[in-house]
This record gives sequence, C-alpha cells and structure tokens, in this order.
Amino acid sequence: MNAVFLLTAMVLSIAVLLAWPLGGYMAQIFSGSPSWAFRILAPVENGFYRLAGVDPRTGMSWKRYALLWLLFNMIGGVFLFLLLLLQKDLPLNPQHFSDVPAPSAFNTAASFISNTDWQDYSGESTMSYLSQMLGMAVQSFLSAASGIALAVAMIRGFSRAEKEDIGNVWVDLTRSTLYLLIPLSLLWALFLVEQGAIQNFAAYVHAHLIQPFGENGKAVTEQIIAMGPVASQEAIKLLGTNGGGFFGANSAHPFENPTALTDFFQMVAIFLIPFALAVYFGHEVKDRRQGWAVLAAMILLFTPLALLSEKADLAGNLQLAALHVDQAHKPALAGGGNMEGVEDRFGAAGSALFGAMATATSTGAANSAYDSFMPLSGMVNLFLMQLGEVTPGGVGTGLASMLAFAVIAVFLGGLMIGRTPEFLGKKIESYEIKMASFAILIMPLLVLIGTAVAVSTPGGREAVLNPGPHGFSEIFYALTSAANNNGSALGGLDANTTFYNIITGLCILLNRYLAYLPLLAMAGSLARKKRISAGAGTLQTASPLFIGLLIGVVLLVGALNFIPALALGPVAEQLAPPPPSAPILAH
Repeated sequence: MNAVFLLTAMVLSIAVLLAWPLGGYMAQIFSGSPSWAFRILAPVENGFYRLAGVDPRTGMSWKRYALLWLLFNMIGGVFLFLLLLLQKDLPLNPQHFSDVPAPSAFNTAASFISNTDWQDYSGESTMSYLSQMLGMAVQSFLSAASGIALAVAMIRGFSRAEKEDIGNVWVDLTRSTLYLLIPLSLLWALFLVEQGAIQNFAAYVHAHLIQPFGENGKAVTEQIIAMGPVASQEAIKLLGTNGGGFFGANSAHPFENPTALTDFFQMVAIFLIPFALAVYFGHEVKDRRQGWAVLAAMILLFTPLALLSEKADLAGNLQLAALHVDQAHKPALAGGGNMEGVEDRFGAAGSALFGAMATATSTGAANSAYDSFMPLSGMVNLFLMQLGEVTPGGVGTGLASMLAFAVIAVFLGGLMIGRTPEFLGKKIESYEIKMASFAILIMPLLVLIGTAVAVSTPGGREAVLNPGPHGFSEIFYALTSAANNNGSALGGLDANTTFYNIITGLCILLNRYLAYLPLLAMAGSLARKKRISAGAGTLQTASPLFIGLLIGVVLLVGALNFIPALALGPVAEQLAPPPPSAPILAH
C-alpha cells in the first residue's frame, strides 16, 4: 500500500501546488485587476463585447443573471441538437456517418451543455469531425465556463454587501473561456501531442494485418484505425471536468492517453480548476484561510474513499481467490490485483484512482472499464457522486455545492449555541437555508425516483445485461451519474435505448438547472445583506472544528439518502458467497 499512498499523495500535492497560483490568477481576471493577461487579451475581449452589444460595466441582479445564464445554455443545446440531426449532409464527415437519431441527439445535447458528457454512443463510429469540434468541443468549453460563472457569481454573494448585482454573466462567461480555459487547453493539447496523442483531419486508416484471423466464419484481414482532432478535445475534456472522449474507450485509448505520464497529469488536470476555485474563493472574500478550509474539507472527504477503492482493486477478485487463482500485484501499481478491464499501462491502483477522481468531479472520464471494478471500488465511485460531487466536484458547480453545504453547517452550528448563524459576516436566515436545502436535495430525489422508475418498468430492465445485485448497480449508477452531471457509466447497461436516452437526459437537465438556480437566488440574497462584525459567539469557519462539521454534514446527507440503495447493489455483491471450488482444467 505504500506505493498507493505515494501515488495518491503525489497527484493531490501537484494539483494543490498548481492550483495555488492559478487561484490567484482567477482573482485577477474576475475582479478586473491589472495583469499581464489583460494587456494581451483585453482587445479581443472588448471586441467580443462590441460585436454582441454588451456593456461589461453593467451589473445584473440574480434574476437577470440566472435568466441569461439559462438562455445561453438552452440556445447551445438547440444548436447542438440540430447539428447532430443534420450531420450526414454537413462537411468534415470523411466517414460519411449518418444523422444521429433524435432520442440520442436529445440526450447528447442535454449532456454536453450541462458539463455531463454522458455518451450513449462510440465517438469514432458515430460522430463526424464537425460534430466533434463544433458540437462537443465547443460545448465542453461553454459548459465549463457556465459552471465557473455560477461559482463566481455565488462567491460575490458572500464578498459583496448591500449590493443588488452579482456581476455580469457575459463578462464571467467570456473571461472564463478566453483567459482561463483556452490558454490552459492549448498548453495541455501541445503536451498531449508531444506524448503521442493524435491531432489531424485524416480519413480512417485501413491497416492490413500481418496475421489474419477468422470471426463468425469470415476472414478478417485488416483493421480500421480511427483518426481525428483528438488532442484538442482531450484537453478541455479533462480541464473542464467534461469527460466526453473522442473514442468510445475514452482515456483507456492510447490516442487519447498515450503514456503513464499523460495518465498522471490527466488526473492532475481533473482536479486543477476545482481546487483553484477554492483558492480563488479565499482571495475574493479577503480571507484566504476560508479557501484553504474548503479545500481541506474536499481533500479529507476524497482521500480515504480513493484509498479504499485502490485497496479493493489491488486485493483482486475474492471469488477468483476462492478458486486459488494467483492475483499477486507485483509491482504494486500494475500487473496484479483485479486486472479485468484494466489497461496494463496504468494498473489496478492507477485505474481505481483515476475512477475515483473522475467521479469525485463531474468528469466521468475513464482509463479502464468501471463495470469491471470490484464491488467496493464501484461503491466508492457511486458514493463520491452521491455526496453531491463536492470532493471537489465539477468546475464551478463543485465549489458552489460545497458552499451550500457550508451554509447548512453554519446553520447547524448556530442551533448548537443558540444564536443566529453567520457566515463570512452575513447572517444566514430562513431564505438562504431553504435555497441551500433545495439545491442539495433535488439530486437525491432525481436519483432515487429515476432508479425506482427504471427497475419497475420493462424499458428499464430490458437494457440490463447482468442479473442480480450487479444489474441493480448498473441502473443505480446510470441515474446517479446523470443526476450528478458526471457522465460515467457501467458498461453492462445498454444506455442507447429510447427509455434511457429520455430518462437520463431529463435527469441531466433537471439537476443542472433546478439545483443551481436556487444557489444564484441565495447569492443575490446574500449580496443585499449588510456585513456584520464577528462576535464572541461567531463560529470560526476557517477552523479545524468547522472543517470537521462541514465534512460531517456532507457525509450525513449522502449516507441518509443512499446507503439503503447501496446495500441492494454493491454491498450485496461484495458479500455474495464465493462459488464452489472447481478444478482448473488443463488444455
């Protein structure tokens, strides 16, 4: 386990070290402070405003901000939906792929505008280059920018006093994209290309096999190797916590994730911006300890669960162990443990850590087959999503959700000492508690109701390829992933059916917009409040005591909502008795 601890510690440490200066840079660009970035990019930014007729100096109330934020997302969704429906007759389609069916097009459009990137298709056999670039890649930037804008507006609610506005949504979207996401993605794409990821517009390559073989009575003499603009989409997929891969194999494909080095830094990239936003929060509220306290809570929630997942997969399959199959893991991070569905390049521990990081955010990317994980590892991935993806969650949405939990934690702390709760100099009253509670509870309702509908209808059950507890886990995972804007899935569920296209698409949209609009309402309420001085009874929200209280609230909500359902799936599967011993037959 020493190597597992070291791998986890190195990924988290590098992510924190890089997030520290990046958080300070965010504070500059979103406050408009003079910096080198403005000297270079301000003419481009101002050009966009002139073309769009936007006055960047005009602030917006939370209602106007929310309405335009929602409208911007919906227009993007309609555009992507139409693009997919008309794909066959549009350019940059060298493979002559047909139009995407309407249910799948709806699901994909809902998925990509919401930063979910749930994919019911295999990209290299379904989507043209134009759909990948003008559709998926563009929405990967814009959905990430939308999440960041949400967090920035919410932070302003805490940092401003007696103000009606929470910023300008067009400025926040533009600066998130122009100053942050595009430069980071360019650097990351160049790194990927140097390491071996492909970036081209070539037609697919037909390679003749040195050793042909037969399949279903036919001779297979060639292999089709997919090409395309992969590195550019891979960069925003990870930095924007999107997760949608160019290839169906996602980050297990060597053209997306060529080396162990790219795999390591893909994990760093997943956590980079969510961590940096926590640092930015401390800058914006003029108390950097607050940002580090939120970041510490995120890391302390994530780390034990990630280590449990790695340990479970390194231990291997208990039912194979009962048959005396050697699953020794030598070396520690590759070549042993549960290697089903795992890339040899990354090993069981590296795959489990990647999976935990992808589900702790809204990324949903995968460098292995999540359906092949041991039941405990699969349960960790499920539970990380079911905590509300606050460990650290998606870009922007993760911090916003954690601040909602912080409001609830402050409220509980106030009840314990018998005084009105305060957070960052603002009194937390009934309106803020209602909005935070609504934002937190909409996701469990969608997951549990959606799962109940799926397991009780023929359309939901017919898509399950595995009976028993694992089949339930596949359905439960799909609804959890959709309702948390994550996008990962267990491969044993056929998600490309009309039933699952519609139910997951609705869960995706309802969670993204029902859960986060109340947070903007709370931001508007907080911005209007007067700032009050801390008193003797004020709960210190940058203290270890508050960090522990915040962690406890997050765990309590997740446990109360989901442990009964987890017991029906991964827990029951883990505790299932091993099969009777059988002799190993020699050929």
